Amino acid sequence: MSNNRNFAEWLLTFTDSIADYKYYIDFKTIYKKAQKYKIELNMMNSLVGSKNIEKEFIELVKKYPEVLKCVPILLAVRQNEIKVLDSDGNKFEYNFNEMNYNIEQYAVFMKETGLFDLIGSHIINNIYDYVLGVESGLNSNARKNRGGHLMENLVENFLQKAGFKKNETYFKEMYLQEIEEKWKLDMSFISNQNQATKRFDYVVKTDKCIYGIETNFYASNGSKLNETARSYKMIAEESKNVVGFKFVWFTDGFGWYSAKNNLRETFDALDDIYNIYDMKNGVMKEVLK
Repeated sequence: MSNNRNFAEWLLTFTDSIADYKYYIDFKTIYKKAQKYKIELNMMNSLVGSKNIEKEFIELVKKYPEVLKCVPILLAVRQNEIKVLDSDGNKFEYNFNEMNYNIEQYAVFMKETGLFDLIGSHIINNIYDYVLGVESGLNSNARKNRGGHLMENLVENFLQKAGFKKNETYFKEMYLQEIEEKWKLDMSFISNQNQATKRFDYVVKTDKCIYGIETNFYASNGSKLNETARSYKMIAEESKNVVGFKFVWFTDGFGWYSAKNNLRETFDALDDIYNIYDMKNGVMKEVLK
């Protein structure tokens, strides 16, 4: 199909972003993580605005030592152990699941980190609400991970819209060896630069053909784009030797403008290379037959 298309015109249909509504903040995960410590946070809430917070903290921990479990998240720390070197050079490794120091030492931790001031000085009114804010901040750091899967998810969405069913007519993340075993194809022609561990993002099975699908999106430029284009050009050429198999690549993103020459070479060598615009215009049903 690419032979009938103009590369320059095709490149003009590329998009600069594929962020979906859930990309920026995943509130479902935030609520779940905050809920994990809801009981402990509500106990800690009794200290908000305390005039004698150190004394009341020690009494609270004596009665309910499990309240310490929520302390790391107040500092936006995920792990249950926190290492500290004090001004005298003494190293402490605080365990917040099981106390490994006396309560007074944990009170030192609360004071020196500023948590007593935060809780006792009415800087916050509700610790649970504060943790929702902390989790929102931590969750925003996960955008890069979510972004890495956006193109995969988009392609899967269009596969489903085209009528393909997961684990029946399309499969996620399959290695060459798995394809060989499942459909008795000889995949030895695809070397992946002599790496036999090549894995396709999706594999589609129709009555006529097996399709190996790769997906990616590049919002910005970088050396990886040229490498990707060259690698996929090689797979495209090698795939032509596999009877009953076709290689399909779905890619997009403004990053390609900096590597358009390499992309053009792959475009010329690979019949089945498409972008989001193509998917929106029904290319799945047209190509995967």
